[in-house]
Amino acid sequence: MKRIALLGATGSIGRQALEIVAGHPELELCAAASGSQAVDGLAPLTQVGGDLTELLERAEPDLVLNAVVGFAGLPATLWALEHGVDLALANKESLVAAGELALEAQGRGGGLLLPVDSEHSAAFQCLEGRAPEQVQSLVLTASGGPFRGRSRDELSEVTPTEALAHPTWNMGPKITVDSATLANKGLELIEAHFLFGLPYEQIEVVVHPSSIVHALVRFRDGASLAHLGYPDMRVPISFALTYPERSATQIPPLDLASGVTLEFQAPDLDTFPLLELARAAGESGGTAPCVFNAANEVAVAAFLEGKLPFLAIADVVEETLANADTSAAHDLDDLTSADAEARRHAEGALTVA
Repeated sequence: MKRIALLGATGSIGRQALEIVAGHPELELCAAASGSQAVDGLAPLTQVGGDLTELLERAEPDLVLNAVVGFAGLPATLWALEHGVDLALANKESLVAAGELALEAQGRGGGLLLPVDSEHSAAFQCLEGRAPEQVQSLVLTASGGPFRGRSRDELSEVTPTEALAHPTWNMGPKITVDSATLANKGLELIEAHFLFGLPYEQIEVVVHPSSIVHALVRFRDGASLAHLGYPDMRVPISFALTYPERSATQIPPLDLASGVTLEFQAPDLDTFPLLELARAAGESGGTAPCVFNAANEVAVAAFLEGKLPFLAIADVVEETLANADTSAAHDLDDLTSADAEARRHAEGALTVA
C-alpha cells in the first residue's frame, strides 16, 4: 500500500489524481488539501488553506503529489525533498523558483523526484537510465495555445475568455493563460534544466499543435527517442503515482492508423516574448527565475481580473526582471523575500503597462 498526500486536490490535476487513486487498490489517500475549497471526507486528514507542511508532518505519506498552483507550493516541495519522501511534482513554479535549493534538499533526503508535467514526465522516461554524455539535446513541445499563428496586432484586444479556450488541454486558468503567452513553456524550460541537469543551450522548445509528442531526446549517435500519446494528464499522473510499476489506465493507446499529424515549427518569439525572457532568467541564475515566476503570477492575475492587457503581461515581467535584485538565495527565507520584492515591483509595473 502506497500512502499518498494530495495537495491541490480540487484543481484539474487533483481531480484527475483522485480518479487514478480510486482505480488502484494499492494506492491510499492519507491526506488531501485545497487552497480554498472544502475537501471534507476525501481523506483521513484534510485541510483548507494553512501550512501544508504541518499536514504532511501529521500524514506521514509515502508520496506527496504537489499540485498546488504557484509559489505557494514551494514549502511542501522542500519538505518532501528534505524528508526523503517521494515527490510527484506538478507544481513547476516551486522548482523554477528554488531549483538549486530543491536539488540540495533532495540530495540530503534521498527521495525520488517524479515530474508530473506531461513534457517532463515524457523527458524523464526518454532519459531514464541514460548517461548524461550520451544526450545531445532535449526538445520540449508546446501546443502554441489558442493564439498560435496570430500577430501582435491581432492580440492587442484579446479577452481572458479567449485566452482560456485552450485547443488541446483542459487546465486551470493560470496555467492556461501561461500556455497562451508561452510563459508556461518558459517555466518548463527552467524546470527541465534543474530536473535533468542539462545546460540551457541543450534544451529546445518547438510548437507542436496536436500535442501528440510530449518530449523528444536527441542522442549523440544521431538517434532520437520521443514519447507519444494522446493529450491526457491522467497518463503522467498515473506514471508518477504508480512508479515504477507503470499501471494500466483507461486512456486508449495511440491509434496511428486513424491518421496522426506530427507537425513542428519554431515558436514566434516576437509575438510571445515570455519564452525568451524565461530562458534569459534561467541563464542569469540567482533568483532571476524566482523573479520571473513572481512577476508572471502577478501579471496573469491582473489580466484575468481585466486590469491588464494580454500583451502587457510580458511587459510587466520584463520590467520587473530589469529592476529586481536577482542575487542568489541561500535559504527559503531569502527566496520568500525575493518573491515578495518581485511582486512589489510587478504591482508597480501594472500601473505603467
